[in-house]
Amino acid sequence: MGREYTLQEAIKLAIKAEKDSMDFYRRAASVAKNYRTRKVLDLLANEEIGHLKAFFDHYEGSEFGDVTSYINSPVDTKNPAYMKLEKAISDDMVEQKALELALVEENDCIGQYTQLSQGVVDPAVRSVFERVVKETQRHYALIESEYAHIMGMVHESDQDIYVRE
Repeated sequence: MGREYTLQEAIKLAIKAEKDSMDFYRRAASVAKNYRTRKVLDLLANEEIGHLKAFFDHYEGSEFGDVTSYINSPVDTKNPAYMKLEKAISDDMVEQKALELALVEENDCIGQYTQLSQGVVDPAVRSVFERVVKETQRHYALIESEYAHIMGMVHESDQDIYVRE
């Protein structure tokens, strides 16, 4: 059985996770060579900022400072996903590896936020977690689609062409 978190601990974890995701997407976008992939990564970074702000609205702690300062604070370079991204950059496999890592991270977030939301009694905060789960599921689908595109796989918009009758 997993650890039970207080509401504020859960929100704090979510804030940190959203900041890490935002930093990951910003960094990946900054080095992506493919224009379309760069735009997807920029979009995801901006949406993570929205999630971070939504959690920030319910956080009572002060160690993060104000939301703008926290968003602009230095990257946690010890974050495992960020470290893997830096390795992918040095191996010159940015788009493919960044999207693969993003799929894993988004899937982990879906599981974590689903679990955390189940223990939240406050309906306003629970709705934030539930909304972020739905948006994260949408992120996963977007990343999956972009991954298929850059890998030259059949894109869902082209599937009708390949279906045999």
